[in-house]
Amino acid sequence: MNLQKLVPVVLTGVLLTTGCQSSTKRYNLRGQVLEKSISTSEITVKHEDIPGFMPAMTMPYKVKDPAVVQELQPGDAIAAEVVTANNGKDYWLEDVRITDESGRKSAKPAAPAHRLEVGERVPDLPLINQDGKTFRFSDFKGKALLVTFVYTRCPMPTFCPRLSSQFAKIQNDLAKSPEDFAKTHLVTISFDPKYDTAPVLRKYGLAYLDNDPAGFSHWDFASTNSGDLRKIADAFGLEYFEEDNQISHTMDIVLISPEGKIMKYWATEWTTAELEDALRQQAKTVSTPQKPLTPRKAG
Repeated sequence: MNLQKLVPVVLTGVLLTTGCQSSTKRYNLRGQVLEKSISTSEITVKHEDIPGFMPAMTMPYKVKDPAVVQELQPGDAIAAEVVTANNGKDYWLEDVRITDESGRKSAKPAAPAHRLEVGERVPDLPLINQDGKTFRFSDFKGKALLVTFVYTRCPMPTFCPRLSSQFAKIQNDLAKSPEDFAKTHLVTISFDPKYDTAPVLRKYGLAYLDNDPAGFSHWDFASTNSGDLRKIADAFGLEYFEEDNQISHTMDIVLISPEGKIMKYWATEWTTAELEDALRQQAKTVSTPQKPLTPRKAG
């Protein structure tokens, strides 16, 4: 496959819903491939302004055809059409063309990090929550955890705000079942520790908790130092970098067992019901303490 010829390649947007083609619009895109991930079939593109759709930005796109990821290289300049549907909530690229390969020579490929496999134990690094308190994943031993990553300044409603909104729905649903609520916990970790301090995270979190701080007992919004953030991101297979006051990142949701082990990953294709069901299933593995039997009196 030679992408220097016009090849009808389809790249699905990170939040593309398969088959949703209603009210499609098309925009021209020109940009440069910065990174690619063969394991997740994603590329990160730094693009110019897309009039009527999006300002200049660096962001990841999921690639439907794994062969395309193999062909594209960091440094490639590309031209393509952005196709949007569902009022812009779904988007992808079509008619992708490599316009210049000369940037490949100067592009530095990122060293691949080892993503933890299902069944491996999560790193127990310190995190600081919205109240300024330090905690670790091990503090939730005996509870099923659902973890995701955002940053509070994220300008894309279909990225971080969508993740937080869906976590808020899970939070509300679990609250209706005291037993499941007691055996689960939600954690949102920031990609932006310099800006997302404890007070910022608290304000952000309250917006998704209906301004009820009691919700923080079940859902922590946290940050950590840049070094530990990189270790956590590498452990979960996340890619992120900051440029022009914005953070480009891949999306990831991680289910952690009550024993502190990876149970499942979700990247781009998931539903709130799927996440909630998986968390509840893990909660069922938590044994409920039995009340001691009252010894009978000798008759």
